[in-house]
Amino acid sequence: MAKRDAPVIDNPWQTLRRFTAARIALGRAGVSQPTAPQLAFQLAHAQARDAVHLALDAELLRRQLIDAGIAGAEDCRVLDSAAPDRLIYLQRPDLGRRLSDLSRAVLTDSAPAGEPIADLAFVIADGLSSLAIARHAAPFLAAVQQRIAQRRWRQAAPTIVRQGRVAIGDEVGSLLGARMVVVLIGERPGLSSPDSMGLYLSWMPRVGMTDAERNCISNVRPEGLRYDEAAGKLDYLLGEAFRRQLTGVALKDESGADAAALTQPARNFLLGGG
Repeated sequence: MAKRDAPVIDNPWQTLRRFTAARIALGRAGVSQPTAPQLAFQLAHAQARDAVHLALDAELLRRQLIDAGIAGAEDCRVLDSAAPDRLIYLQRPDLGRRLSDLSRAVLTDSAPAGEPIADLAFVIADGLSSLAIARHAAPFLAAVQQRIAQRRWRQAAPTIVRQGRVAIGDEVGSLLGARMVVVLIGERPGLSSPDSMGLYLSWMPRVGMTDAERNCISNVRPEGLRYDEAAGKLDYLLGEAFRRQLTGVALKDESGADAAALTQPARNFLLGGG
């Protein structure tokens, strides 16, 4: 405990800060926060705002995908949503869910007819944090490639979409003729995580799908869900989605579940007993 005349009074919960990045046990100076935590908060807020407005360097990302050995990266397309700029993108979420006329025409000209020609398509969208995509998309996809290499799935060339929302992957996947689309997207920045990346899976993508028809893996970053862990979860969900031919609320992530525990009936702790 700090002395009574010390400028900053410590919080007795301070030892808990070893286990979380949350802003707890910051201490106090009089009735206010100490200067250092207050400045750290302002910095985190500025970093979150910067992440929202930072433009994605799509060409640099394409080169990163090629250098990482991602399947089809040499043929990667860079597309745009119907939102013409960042301000409109933030004001009109609906425009970020559909391709621009030009980008739709690019994919339509090469769209397959009849049966799907690709099993899997990766769509990379800047979302609300292009910083997350710039940092994590290429190394994460490299980890995924190692996992799915033995499955012999036909992969479409990856697609980068600027000013994109989650649902834009459904339109892209449909035009690419993919049975499954996985959207990598920058998540809404938090005050301790301006670079968190999310993954969204859709089976047989089509325009108009609801969130209930998708699966999500969130907070992919070294300080959150590490690349290898996220790749393992994605590999499991992809395998189950292809086996059961669905995604969404009917598909659960049981990759870490104890098989024996799943077969045991639930016990009521109120009944006690050994």
